[in-house]
Amino acid sequence: MTDYLEDALSGRERARLEDHLAECPHCTEYLAQIRDVIAAAGHVEPEDLPPGTVDDLVALYRTWRADS
Repeated sequence: MTDYLEDALSGRERARLEDHLAECPHCTEYLAQIRDVIAAAGHVEPEDLPPGTVDDLVALYRTWRADS
């Protein structure tokens, strides 16, 4: 979804995702949630975060990926 929002998908990939979104209310809601988070959080640079936060986020992501 982030690649979609950042216009990083190929034309074919974008079309496939848009076709899916037209039929899938769950993914459409997920996309809306991501847009809401982006709007609420704005753009945060790593140096704007408290010390250790980036390390905590990376560790959380790695744990999530290991469980997937």
